[in-house]
Amino acid sequence: MKQIGVSLHANVHKWMDAFGFRLNGSQTNSKDNVTTNHYFFETFNFFERSKNNDPKSSKFLCFDAYGESIPVKSLLDLQTAFFENISQL
Repeated sequence: MKQIGVSLHANVHKWMDAFGFRLNGSQTNSKDNVTTNHYFFETFNFFERSKNNDPKSSKFLCFDAYGESIPVKSLLDLQTAFFENISQL
């Protein structure tokens, strides 16, 4: 199961780089050692949260075109939300 987390992290970051997503901000909670990164492209935003900056613990969260939160369990979840959002422009 740990390999799936690393694979999702790698696939999401490869896809982000290909599209040109930008890191908008990063916050670290020093008490829990949890880092939250906020990425954006045009009107699409999503968040990556990881503990100890470990790719295995990364979790992604994005929003659909109606503002509802979508937990990202696969790259397809993120891509679907992204393309729905872009098609609304």
